[in-house]
Amino acid sequence: MKIEILGIGCKRCQILEANAKAAAAALGIDCQFAKVTDPMEIVNRGVLVTPALAIDGKVKVSGRVASEEDLKRVFTEAIGAARS
Repeated sequence: MKIEILGIGCKRCQILEANAKAAAAALGIDCQFAKVTDPMEIVNRGVLVTPALAIDGKVKVSGRVASEEDLKRVFTEAIGAARS
């Protein structure tokens, strides 16, 4: 699973990244993290408000700092969808 944090590196982006890493670790997910900081790439992905989080190229969270608990649910749903 590839998890991307989309944003220019502001404090909110850093918190989202930390929450995502904590959620992935708590669930024992084998994943890779990447940052997307290019504003044009972010807009091309349909994100108008950052921070955002994408899983395997699909934006799952946008415009808010999701909590670790929220991200556990998002990751669990993504894993379930990938297995289907």
